[in-house]
Amino acid sequence: MSAAAITANDAGAGTVQVALSGDWLLGHGLPGPDPVLDRLRKAPKPSSVAFDTGSLGDWDTGLVTALVAIHRSAEANGVQVDDAGLPEGARRLVALAFAVKEREGARRTDERTPFLQRIGESTLDAWNAGKELLAFVGEMILSARRFFTGKATYLRSDILLHIEEAGADALPIVTLISFLIGMIFAFVGVMQLNMFGAGIFTANLVALAMVREMSAIMTGIIMAGRTGAAYAAQIGTMKVNEEVDALSTLGINPMDFLVTPRVIALILMMPLLSLYSSLMGILGGMLVGLIMLDVSLQQYVQQTISAVGLNSLFGGLFKSLVYGILVALAGCQQGIACGSSAMAVGQATTQAVVRGIVLIVVSASVLTVIYINLGI
Repeated sequence: MSAAAITANDAGAGTVQVALSGDWLLGHGLPGPDPVLDRLRKAPKPSSVAFDTGSLGDWDTGLVTALVAIHRSAEANGVQVDDAGLPEGARRLVALAFAVKEREGARRTDERTPFLQRIGESTLDAWNAGKELLAFVGEMILSARRFFTGKATYLRSDILLHIEEAGADALPIVTLISFLIGMIFAFVGVMQLNMFGAGIFTANLVALAMVREMSAIMTGIIMAGRTGAAYAAQIGTMKVNEEVDALSTLGINPMDFLVTPRVIALILMMPLLSLYSSLMGILGGMLVGLIMLDVSLQQYVQQTISAVGLNSLFGGLFKSLVYGILVALAGCQQGIACGSSAMAVGQATTQAVVRGIVLIVVSASVLTVIYINLGI
């Protein structure tokens, strides 16, 4: 087996003679057509390209790939190609490659979008997403009015099922995360406060942090990744299967039948989950405090009770209620806006989680500022 080679020589009268020799077989280190391509681009440009395959041995698609590249370069530079010197099979394969024109935009390009253009496109996407969410909130308000006036069409069993999914089924993950967060807060508090001889105030730190902020926000993030994503996937899959269109055909409003029961279920469960999360966090902090501090169980409990007031308790519960509404709206809105493909369901699920978490963080910042100004 001889090594493949390619050369480009001037044959006079403006013709470039491309000599192909050796065995052109894939997997045997084939040379690239760069010498020929460079000659086609170099001034003065030739008028035609011819081939000399007298020394060509065995060949396969490796040869055809090189010939196609030469043909494309010649076409781009306005150079005629004479295929008479090629083997009959190679001529047919090259002709077949050019029988159908390449669809415009099919080839992947390396063009990069300018930075400012990307900023503008992202801003417009965010603006449109905000308008879509606002329109969805308006439809949700109308659906909620129909629900509470008895004019909505839904299944009561669906509400109970969604309450179970958003409540009891979420207890294991909420328990684990909240208990560990409480332990982390307590460990940090003990290590820092002990330096000032105020280790007992670790109970205050854990209780206030869990009740006012962490239980609500962590529960909201957990539900965004768990329940909000599930809502988007469920409704999105129904839309792909045209079940949502079937409901509309039957005269059933999809908002009333699919969205409102899910939103109500999450609104009812979020404050309860947040309260349970606060308890688990306090228990986790208590475990660390009793191990690392020289205090009794009664002292720790008494310090915790004295630290938590009704303002902190109800302030945290109100935050959890707001987070529940936002997570439910983000999940259901992405499900309703889902496209008609399996990929669209995955994208809707991802967007539901991302938007839910973003809305939680933004609303947490706003509510914290409001609480500080109101002295809560």
